Amino acid sequence: MIIGGVLPRISKEEIKKVQSAIRKKKTFTVKNLAVLLGCSVPSVRLKLRQWNARSSYNKSGQYYALPDIPQFNEDGLWWHKGAYFSKYGTLKNTVVHLVGASLAGLTGEQIGKLVGLDPRSFLYHFRNTPGIEREKHQGVYVYFSDDQAKRKKQTTNQLEEIALGASISDADAIVILVSLIKHHGFTAEHLAELPEMQAKALFVPAIENYLRQHGLEKKTLHSKR
Repeated sequence: MIIGGVLPRISKEEIKKVQSAIRKKKTFTVKNLAVLLGCSVPSVRLKLRQWNARSSYNKSGQYYALPDIPQFNEDGLWWHKGAYFSKYGTLKNTVVHLVGASLAGLTGEQIGKLVGLDPRSFLYHFRNTPGIEREKHQGVYVYFSDDQAKRKKQTTNQLEEIALGASISDADAIVILVSLIKHHGFTAEHLAELPEMQAKALFVPAIENYLRQHGLEKKTLHSKR
């Protein structure tokens, strides 16, 4: 019998049996545990706090695991049958940590791949989250640490990554080529200042990379004519 939502007396032996059962399944819900303990949902939530159980950062946090069950990877993440857990607790805390630990910031797509979720389903809500800031690079939002010293390093690395591996779409390539013909002798820096380049979010590293890949860099000068 439950009085006032208080957990009924359960022997240590019975608790061990319940914990053994949920350890075998690795993850469980409040409803699962309520059945095993034979008590109300409020009483189960009290027990979860006492056990320091971890809740999933997806599926509305309805899945739980005992604290010693998750085998977190190097990013502090663990998955089991569609339930995702983080060493850092909430999804928001997890994103802040991942961004802060990254060498060059992270795009929404990269964050989504790391946490196993569609970034469109959650990143919009994190645009003003303390700990991270976002900025557009190559037309894509990149999330950086809001620690200015760390961010400076991340931004530098991000620009280097763009310069080394940026891919230009056919439409963007046409814009670059037309601009180069119209403004013969412009450097990548000068091309990047053109309104049509800024409208496409084409920045210096990507333009330089494209010109280099296609042997066009020799056709630019170091200054405007």
